Parts: sequence; C-alpha cells; structure tokens
Amino acid sequence: MTTIPAKLIEDTARELTARAAIDIPSDYRDGVRLARDHEQNRLARFVLDEMLVNWDIATAERRPMCADTGLPRYYVKLGNEATVEGGLVALERALRRATADATASIPLRPNRVHPLTREDQNNNVGCHAPEVTYSIEPGGDWIDVTTVHKGGLFGTDWRMLFPGDGIPGIKRFFVDTLIESGKRGLACQPAIVGVGIGGSKDTCMRLGKEAACLRAVGSRNPDSTAAALEEELTALGNHIGIGAMGFAGTSMVVATHVELAHTHTGGMPIALHQFCLSSRRSTARIFPSGTVEFRGDPQWFTDYYRRQGIE
Repeated sequence: MTTIPAKLIEDTARELTARAAIDIPSDYRDGVRLARDHEQNRLARFVLDEMLVNWDIATAERRPMCADTGLPRYYVKLGNEATVEGGLVALERALRRATADATASIPLRPNRVHPLTREDQNNNVGCHAPEVTYSIEPGGDWIDVTTVHKGGLFGTDWRMLFPGDGIPGIKRFFVDTLIESGKRGLACQPAIVGVGIGGSKDTCMRLGKEAACLRAVGSRNPDSTAAALEEELTALGNHIGIGAMGFAGTSMVVATHVELAHTHTGGMPIALHQFCLSSRRSTARIFPSGTVEFRGDPQWFTDYYRRQGIE
C-alpha cells in the first residue's frame, strides 16, 4: 500500500492556508451577490458592493482579504484505507509547521496567545493550536484537508432548551442571538449561520461550527424537517431589520445551515455560530500517487458522517 508523504501534506496545508486567507469561496461570493441584489437599503447595499470589490483586490494582489486573519484550524477527513508516512503524528506535525510557515510568508496576523500571560509566539501555533478535527470515510486511500480561519471572539452562543420549547423556542433563540450580536457589533454580517441542535453541549457546539464553516452556501440538510427550518431561519434573520455590518437592511444572513444529533429525551441543546463575511475555507484531496485536487466545497457532511442506524 502506497503511503502519503508527510511533506506533501505540509506543502498542501501551506497552500490551503494561503488560499483560505486570500480567496473567498465562490459559493459565499454568489450568496453575497444575491443578498446585494435583494438589499433595498442604500447604505447596506454600498457595503456589500465594497466587500465584493475588496475580495477582488485581495485575489488580484494575493494579500489577505481581512487584516484579522482569524484562528487557523484544520478538518481532516481520512479515507479508511489511507496511510500517512510517519502516521498521524507526522500529519499533525506537518499541519503545525505549515501554519507557522504560512503565518510568516502570507503573512497571517499571529493571533494565538497564551490565555493567561498573553505571550505570543508569532506563529499561530501553541497548546491545542491549531486545532485538528478528524472524521473517517469508508473506502478510499486519500486524505481531505480543509483549513478554516474563523474569528475566535464573538458570534457564538448556546442554550439548553427543552422539548416543550420546540421549534418556536429554536426560532426565538436564533432571533435573539442575531439581534444581540447585530446591535452590539459582535459579528461581521452578512454571515453563514450554523445551528447545531441536539447531542450534548459539546456536540451541538461542534456541529454548529461545522455547519457554519464546512457547508457550501446553497446546500440543504437531507432531513426534510431540518431543511425546512433552515429556510425559515434564514427568512427570519433577514427580517430583523439589520443588514451588512450592522447597518439597517435585509442582508444579515447569507444562509442558515442546521445540523442534528440525537439527544437526551429531556433536553434540546442548541448552539449558534456565525461565520462572518471573512468566510475563509479551502479544501484539498491528497492521493498517495502525489496528486492533489483543490476544491471549494469541503464535502464534510457525507451520508456516512450523518449516519443514524446500526450498520
């Protein structure tokens, strides 16, 4: 069995980090253009136009599209037959080296600091940084590596709802959270909003972030109830009266992505994440042959990842 070289993973991760920082994914660009076309408020429409121009300049000049380049992290999907030279330890070392190199070469802002002393090593690497999240896919000898640069400050909240709150309770939490973040400047709209429902507290938080960061605009949850809720929540979010960057308007939410996890019969935990206008993500599939295929859609939420039954 042919192994995937650790150096190839490092080189690919470095390139992914550059692409994520500089090139906004086409699905999100298209979503913002659609929001701009529907926006009636003149100032909010102007802001959306300027965002699109800024992204074009960043791509043309190969410079990060936002001064705050977020917190780089990785999502790794392993084909069940994939092997890495040196194993998963070598893979993680490659990702850490790529992050440090890219911080200096792109450059990225060195955002990662010690939480107590505030010491900054100037490379976005440290304890539990960058985070690496794994999933497994049946078959395949490839590895998918996705880098996401998500802001690490605001735009996130969670609640423990109860079965009696039902879908109306979910809607209230969604609207209340968006209003609070919009009025206080705690998120940079327009945003992709990820909503994780169910599981335990940590599960719904994880699913909400993955829903925001790893699903392409225009995708739908295959669960019909969740898909209908996605449409309702997007409409509600854009009916609040807050538009791009907190100005009055109807362009707060580019898309809402709902992900579910079976949960305790007595509760309904829910988490909400906003992936701001700096929707920075990039994916590559690495084959043992040395071929690397870059793409925009992470394809993280596969049928296997959402599996429900006993196999």
